Amino acid sequence: MGPTASGKTAAALEIARHIPAEIISVDSALVYRGMDIGTAKPTAEERARVPHHLIDLIDPRDAYSVSQFTEDATRLIHDITARDRLPVLAGGTMMYFKGLQTGLDDLPPANPEIRARLDEEAATQGWPALHDKLARLDPDTAMRLKPNDAQRIQRALEIIEITGQPLSRLHTGRQKTVLPFTLLPIALEPADRSVLHQRIATRFDRMLENDELIDEVRKLQARGDLHLGLPSMRCVGYRQTWQYLEGEFDRKALREKGIAATRQLAKRQLTWLRAMPNRHVIDCLAPDAQKQIVRLVKKNRD
Repeated sequence: MGPTASGKTAAALEIARHIPAEIISVDSALVYRGMDIGTAKPTAEERARVPHHLIDLIDPRDAYSVSQFTEDATRLIHDITARDRLPVLAGGTMMYFKGLQTGLDDLPPANPEIRARLDEEAATQGWPALHDKLARLDPDTAMRLKPNDAQRIQRALEIIEITGQPLSRLHTGRQKTVLPFTLLPIALEPADRSVLHQRIATRFDRMLENDELIDEVRKLQARGDLHLGLPSMRCVGYRQTWQYLEGEFDRKALREKGIAATRQLAKRQLTWLRAMPNRHVIDCLAPDAQKQIVRLVKKNRD
Protein backbone atom coordinates (compact mmCIF):
# COMPACT_ATOMS: atom_id res chain seq x y z
CA MET A 1 0.00 0.00 0.00
CA GLY A 2 1.10 3.58 -0.40
CA PRO A 3 0.45 7.01 -1.87
CA THR A 4 0.74 7.68 -5.57
CA ALA A 5 4.34 7.69 -6.87
CA SER A 6 5.63 5.73 -3.87
CA GLY A 7 6.87 2.80 -5.97
CA LYS A 8 4.15 0.21 -5.36
CA THR A 9 4.31 -1.37 -8.82
CA ALA A 10 8.11 -1.65 -8.71
CA ALA A 11 7.95 -3.21 -5.24
CA ALA A 12 5.35 -5.77 -6.33
CA LEU A 13 7.45 -6.70 -9.35
CA GLU A 14 10.53 -7.08 -7.13
CA ILE A 15 8.64 -9.46 -4.84
CA ALA A 16 7.65 -11.50 -7.89
CA ARG A 17 11.32 -11.63 -8.97
CA HIS A 18 12.19 -13.53 -5.78
CA ILE A 19 8.98 -15.46 -5.08
CA PRO A 20 6.56 -17.02 -7.61
CA ALA A 21 3.73 -14.49 -7.44
CA GLU A 22 0.81 -12.85 -9.21
CA ILE A 23 -0.20 -9.22 -8.71
CA ILE A 24 -3.73 -8.10 -7.86
CA SER A 25 -4.28 -4.42 -8.60
CA VAL A 26 -5.88 -2.46 -5.76
CA ASP A 27 -6.54 0.66 -7.83
CA SER A 28 -9.93 2.10 -8.71
CA ALA A 29 -8.53 3.78 -11.85
CA LEU A 30 -6.71 0.79 -13.36
CA VAL A 31 -10.01 -1.06 -13.80
CA TYR A 32 -10.91 1.21 -16.75
CA ARG A 33 -10.07 0.25 -20.32
CA GLY A 34 -8.57 2.96 -22.51
CA MET A 35 -7.18 4.89 -19.54
CA ASP A 36 -3.49 3.99 -19.57
CA ILE A 37 -1.37 7.15 -19.46
CA GLY A 38 -3.08 9.08 -16.66
CA THR A 39 -3.39 6.00 -14.45
CA ALA A 40 0.30 5.04 -14.84
CA LYS A 41 -0.89 1.56 -15.77
CA PRO A 42 1.78 -1.18 -15.67
CA THR A 43 3.43 -1.55 -19.06
CA ALA A 44 2.80 -4.44 -21.43
CA GLU A 45 6.30 -5.72 -20.66
CA GLU A 46 5.66 -5.64 -16.90
CA ARG A 47 2.32 -7.41 -17.30
CA ALA A 48 3.93 -10.05 -19.51
CA ARG A 49 6.66 -10.63 -16.94
CA VAL A 50 4.24 -11.17 -14.02
CA PRO A 51 0.50 -11.95 -14.25
CA HIS A 52 -1.62 -8.92 -13.24
CA HIS A 53 -5.30 -8.99 -12.29
CA LEU A 54 -8.16 -6.47 -11.98
CA ILE A 55 -6.78 -4.24 -14.74
CA ASP A 56 -8.81 -3.22 -17.84
CA LEU A 57 -11.98 -4.74 -16.41
CA ILE A 58 -14.67 -2.26 -17.42
CA ASP A 59 -15.54 0.56 -19.78
CA PRO A 60 -15.11 4.14 -18.44
CA ARG A 61 -18.89 4.56 -18.67
CA ASP A 62 -19.39 1.89 -16.00
CA ALA A 63 -18.74 1.75 -12.25
CA TYR A 64 -16.82 -0.70 -10.08
CA SER A 65 -17.67 -0.87 -6.40
CA VAL A 66 -15.76 -1.76 -3.25
CA SER A 67 -17.95 -4.84 -2.83
CA GLN A 68 -17.12 -5.97 -6.39
CA PHE A 69 -13.43 -5.54 -5.66
CA THR A 70 -13.68 -7.48 -2.40
CA GLU A 71 -15.48 -10.35 -4.13
CA ASP A 72 -13.07 -10.43 -7.08
CA ALA A 73 -9.93 -10.09 -4.94
CA THR A 74 -11.02 -12.86 -2.55
CA ARG A 75 -11.68 -15.20 -5.48
CA LEU A 76 -8.32 -14.35 -7.05
CA ILE A 77 -6.45 -14.92 -3.80
CA HIS A 78 -7.89 -18.44 -3.63
CA ASP A 79 -7.07 -19.11 -7.30
CA ILE A 80 -3.50 -17.82 -7.03
CA THR A 81 -2.70 -19.73 -3.85
CA ALA A 82 -4.14 -22.86 -5.47
CA ARG A 83 -1.47 -22.40 -8.16
CA ASP A 84 1.11 -22.33 -5.35
CA ARG A 85 1.89 -18.70 -6.01
CA LEU A 86 1.88 -15.67 -3.72
CA PRO A 87 -0.96 -13.15 -4.25
CA VAL A 88 0.55 -9.64 -4.04
CA LEU A 89 -2.06 -6.91 -3.65
CA ALA A 90 -0.62 -3.60 -4.79
CA GLY A 91 -2.28 -0.21 -5.13
CA GLY A 92 -3.41 3.00 -3.52
CA THR A 93 -7.20 2.75 -3.29
CA MET A 94 -7.45 2.56 0.48
CA MET A 95 -11.19 1.93 0.52
CA TYR A 96 -10.54 -1.30 -1.36
CA PHE A 97 -7.96 -2.39 1.20
CA LYS A 98 -10.34 -1.50 4.01
CA GLY A 99 -13.17 -3.47 2.41
CA LEU A 100 -10.95 -6.52 2.14
CA GLN A 101 -9.50 -6.22 5.65
CA THR A 102 -12.58 -5.34 7.71
CA GLY A 103 -15.51 -6.39 5.57
CA LEU A 104 -18.47 -4.39 4.33
CA ASP A 105 -21.91 -3.52 5.54
CA ASP A 106 -24.80 -5.05 3.61
CA LEU A 107 -25.73 -2.30 1.16
CA PRO A 108 -27.79 -2.49 -2.05
CA PRO A 109 -26.01 -2.71 -5.40
CA ALA A 110 -25.76 0.31 -7.68
CA ASN A 111 -28.84 1.36 -9.64
CA PRO A 112 -27.84 2.78 -13.07
CA GLU A 113 -31.14 4.63 -13.58
CA ILE A 114 -30.94 6.44 -10.24
CA ARG A 115 -27.28 7.29 -10.79
CA ALA A 116 -27.96 8.67 -14.27
CA ARG A 117 -30.73 10.90 -12.88
CA LEU A 118 -28.51 12.14 -10.05
CA ASP A 119 -25.77 12.89 -12.59
CA GLU A 120 -28.27 14.98 -14.56
CA GLU A 121 -29.31 16.85 -11.43
CA ALA A 122 -25.67 17.53 -10.61
CA ALA A 123 -25.00 18.77 -14.13
CA THR A 124 -27.69 21.44 -13.78
CA GLN A 125 -27.58 22.23 -10.04
CA GLY A 126 -24.03 21.28 -9.02
CA TRP A 127 -22.88 18.74 -6.43
CA PRO A 128 -23.03 21.27 -3.54
CA ALA A 129 -26.80 21.47 -4.13
CA LEU A 130 -27.07 17.68 -3.92
CA HIS A 131 -24.93 17.81 -0.79
CA ASP A 132 -27.52 20.21 0.69
CA LYS A 133 -30.23 17.72 -0.25
CA LEU A 134 -28.29 14.94 1.48
CA ALA A 135 -27.87 17.13 4.56
CA ARG A 136 -31.66 17.31 4.88
CA LEU A 137 -32.13 13.55 4.42
CA ASP A 138 -29.03 12.16 6.18
CA PRO A 139 -27.23 14.90 8.15
CA ASP A 140 -24.75 12.48 9.75
CA THR A 141 -23.45 11.27 6.39
CA ALA A 142 -23.48 14.76 4.86
CA MET A 143 -21.37 16.02 7.74
CA ARG A 144 -18.62 13.53 6.79
CA LEU A 145 -18.58 14.50 3.11
CA LYS A 146 -17.27 17.55 1.32
CA PRO A 147 -19.79 19.40 -0.90
CA ASN A 148 -17.93 18.31 -4.06
CA ASP A 149 -17.41 14.66 -3.10
CA ALA A 150 -19.56 13.62 -6.03
CA GLN A 151 -19.11 9.85 -5.85
CA ARG A 152 -20.02 9.50 -2.17
CA ILE A 153 -22.85 12.04 -2.29
CA GLN A 154 -24.34 10.18 -5.22
CA ARG A 155 -24.04 6.82 -3.44
CA ALA A 156 -25.61 8.15 -0.24
CA LEU A 157 -28.60 9.62 -2.12
CA GLU A 158 -28.93 6.44 -4.18
CA ILE A 159 -29.09 4.31 -1.02
CA ILE A 160 -31.77 6.54 0.49
CA GLU A 161 -33.88 6.20 -2.64
CA ILE A 162 -33.46 2.41 -2.84
CA THR A 163 -33.90 1.54 0.85
CA GLY A 164 -35.81 4.49 2.25
CA GLN A 165 -33.19 4.71 5.00
CA PRO A 166 -30.14 6.95 5.45
CA LEU A 167 -26.71 5.47 4.92
CA SER A 168 -25.70 6.37 8.47
CA ARG A 169 -28.39 4.05 9.81
CA LEU A 170 -27.31 1.18 7.56
CA HIS A 171 -23.65 1.41 8.57
CA THR A 172 -23.67 -1.10 11.41
CA GLY A 173 -19.91 -1.45 11.71
CA ARG A 174 -20.28 -5.21 11.93
CA GLN A 175 -17.63 -7.26 10.22
CA LYS A 176 -19.18 -9.05 7.27
CA THR A 177 -16.16 -10.96 6.04
CA VAL A 178 -14.06 -13.56 7.80
CA LEU A 179 -10.91 -13.86 5.73
CA PRO A 180 -9.68 -17.43 5.14
CA PHE A 181 -6.14 -16.09 4.72
CA THR A 182 -3.70 -13.80 6.50
CA LEU A 183 -2.87 -10.37 5.09
CA LEU A 184 0.56 -8.84 5.51
CA PRO A 185 0.00 -5.05 5.22
CA ILE A 186 3.12 -3.24 4.00
CA ALA A 187 2.89 0.54 3.73
CA LEU A 188 5.27 2.54 1.56
CA GLU A 189 5.42 5.95 3.27
CA PRO A 190 7.92 8.76 2.55
CA ALA A 191 10.19 10.05 5.30
CA ASP A 192 10.35 13.35 3.40
CA ARG A 193 7.07 14.32 1.78
CA SER A 194 8.73 17.03 -0.34
CA VAL A 195 10.64 14.32 -2.22
CA LEU A 196 7.38 12.50 -2.91
CA HIS A 197 5.94 15.78 -4.21
CA GLN A 198 8.86 16.07 -6.62
CA ARG A 199 8.24 12.51 -7.80
CA ILE A 200 4.60 13.40 -8.41
CA ALA A 201 5.57 16.46 -10.46
CA THR A 202 8.09 14.48 -12.51
CA ARG A 203 5.58 11.75 -13.22
CA PHE A 204 2.85 14.18 -14.29
CA ASP A 205 5.32 15.99 -16.56
CA ARG A 206 6.12 12.63 -18.14
CA MET A 207 2.41 12.07 -18.80
CA LEU A 208 2.22 15.41 -20.59
CA GLU A 209 5.25 14.66 -22.78
CA ASN A 210 4.32 14.49 -26.48
CA ASP A 211 0.73 15.30 -25.42
CA GLU A 212 0.18 11.65 -24.47
CA LEU A 213 -2.29 12.31 -21.63
CA ILE A 214 -4.00 15.08 -23.60
CA ASP A 215 -4.45 12.81 -26.62
CA GLU A 216 -5.79 10.02 -24.41
CA VAL A 217 -8.43 12.27 -22.85
CA ARG A 218 -9.25 13.79 -26.26
CA LYS A 219 -10.11 10.29 -27.51
CA LEU A 220 -12.30 9.69 -24.47
CA GLN A 221 -14.11 13.00 -25.03
CA ALA A 222 -14.67 12.14 -28.69
CA ARG A 223 -16.75 9.10 -27.72
CA GLY A 224 -19.58 11.42 -26.74
CA ASP A 225 -20.96 9.22 -23.94
CA LEU A 226 -18.58 10.28 -21.15
CA HIS A 227 -18.78 13.29 -18.84
CA LEU A 228 -17.15 14.70 -15.72
CA GLY A 229 -19.86 13.28 -13.47
CA LEU A 230 -18.60 9.73 -14.01
CA PRO A 231 -16.16 8.17 -11.50
CA SER A 232 -13.71 7.43 -14.33
CA MET A 233 -13.54 11.03 -15.49
CA ARG A 234 -13.18 12.27 -11.92
CA CYS A 235 -9.85 10.43 -11.66
CA VAL A 236 -6.92 12.70 -10.87
CA GLY A 237 -5.39 14.04 -14.07
CA TYR A 238 -8.37 13.17 -16.23
CA ARG A 239 -10.68 15.82 -14.80
CA GLN A 240 -8.05 18.53 -15.17
CA THR A 241 -7.15 17.48 -18.72
CA TRP A 242 -10.82 17.33 -19.69
CA GLN A 243 -11.29 20.89 -18.38
CA TYR A 244 -8.16 22.02 -20.28
CA LEU A 245 -9.59 20.60 -23.51
CA GLU A 246 -12.84 22.44 -22.79
CA GLY A 247 -10.84 25.67 -22.73
CA GLU A 248 -11.26 26.36 -19.01
CA PHE A 249 -7.53 27.07 -18.56
CA ASP A 250 -4.20 26.90 -20.41
CA ARG A 251 -1.53 24.21 -20.47
CA LYS A 252 0.50 25.80 -17.69
CA ALA A 253 -2.57 25.73 -15.43
CA LEU A 254 -3.24 22.12 -16.48
CA ARG A 255 0.19 21.15 -15.17
CA GLU A 256 -0.26 23.10 -11.93
CA LYS A 257 -3.77 21.79 -11.27
CA GLY A 258 -2.87 18.21 -12.19
CA ILE A 259 0.12 18.16 -9.85
CA ALA A 260 -1.83 19.86 -7.04
CA ALA A 261 -4.70 17.34 -7.34
CA THR A 262 -2.25 14.44 -7.28
CA ARG A 263 -0.56 15.82 -4.18
CA GLN A 264 -3.96 16.09 -2.49
CA LEU A 265 -4.66 12.47 -3.42
CA ALA A 266 -1.33 11.42 -1.87
CA LYS A 267 -2.21 13.35 1.29
CA ARG A 268 -5.55 11.52 1.58
CA GLN A 269 -3.86 8.18 1.00
CA LEU A 270 -1.32 8.83 3.74
CA THR A 271 -4.13 9.83 6.12
CA TRP A 272 -5.82 6.48 5.42
CA LEU A 273 -2.57 4.61 6.00
CA ARG A 274 -1.93 6.23 9.36
CA ALA A 275 -5.32 4.98 10.51
CA MET A 276 -4.49 1.37 9.60
CA PRO A 277 -3.20 -0.63 12.58
CA ASN A 278 -0.57 -3.34 12.39
CA ARG A 279 0.91 -2.16 9.10
CA HIS A 280 4.62 -2.56 8.43
CA VAL A 281 5.96 0.85 7.41
CA ILE A 282 8.80 1.04 4.86
CA ASP A 283 10.30 4.38 3.86
CA CYS A 284 9.65 4.42 0.12
CA LEU A 285 12.56 6.83 -0.32
CA ALA A 286 15.11 4.49 1.28
CA PRO A 287 17.68 3.15 -1.22
CA ASP A 288 17.03 -0.39 0.00
CA ALA A 289 13.25 -0.12 0.30
CA GLN A 290 12.60 -2.98 -2.12
CA LYS A 291 15.12 -5.22 -0.36
CA GLN A 292 13.41 -4.50 2.98
CA ILE A 293 10.06 -5.46 1.51
CA VAL A 294 11.33 -8.72 0.03
CA ARG A 295 12.98 -9.66 3.34
CA LEU A 296 9.76 -8.93 5.21
CA VAL A 297 7.67 -10.99 2.81
CA LYS A 298 10.08 -13.93 2.90
CA LYS A 299 10.23 -13.85 6.71
CA ASN A 300 6.43 -13.93 7.06
CA ARG A 301 5.99 -16.46 4.26
CA ASP A 302 8.39 -18.85 5.97
